[in-house]
Amino acid sequence: MEFPELGQHCADQSCKQLDFLPLRCDLCQNVYCKLHFAYASHSCPLAYKKENQVPACPLCSRPIPVAPGEDANAVVGRHMDTDCNSEPAQRHRKRAGRCSAAGCRTRELVPVTCPSCRLNFCIKHRLEQDHACAGFQMALRMSAAEAPVGATAAASAAEQRRHLVV
Repeated sequence: MEFPELGQHCADQSCKQLDFLPLRCDLCQNVYCKLHFAYASHSCPLAYKKENQVPACPLCSRPIPVAPGEDANAVVGRHMDTDCNSEPAQRHRKRAGRCSAAGCRTRELVPVTCPSCRLNFCIKHRLEQDHACAGFQMALRMSAAEAPVGATAAASAAEQRRHLVV
């Protein structure tokens, strides 16, 4: 060999190829061949520093800043639950915590979910005998029956009674 000092070996443990045009990672400062130069291919531990994509809220299209190491999906979900100004998010927040018992308009800060029908109730209607619990399958059928728009409260209450008798 005429030039033994030329080139460097790839820092990837599975490669160690002698490369005459090595590339240095600008984050971890290790030398890699052209196959392992990308952050993902050598599993660069500092790659999060270059990941500068800012997710946008799917409802209001506002950019949501994400701190390094945080899950972007969790941050966007928290934004939609708390400070999103879109109409669907505000409508969801308005319904959150509302009692599912017929005619009850009480809201609770902490959800009280019935283990049988999996609906949310206030403290007064939390027990199964207090809200005439029909179980999860019956609750699904009742919610499907209440789907038509324009049904009055009396009509939906009659529909619920009809399902309880059957």
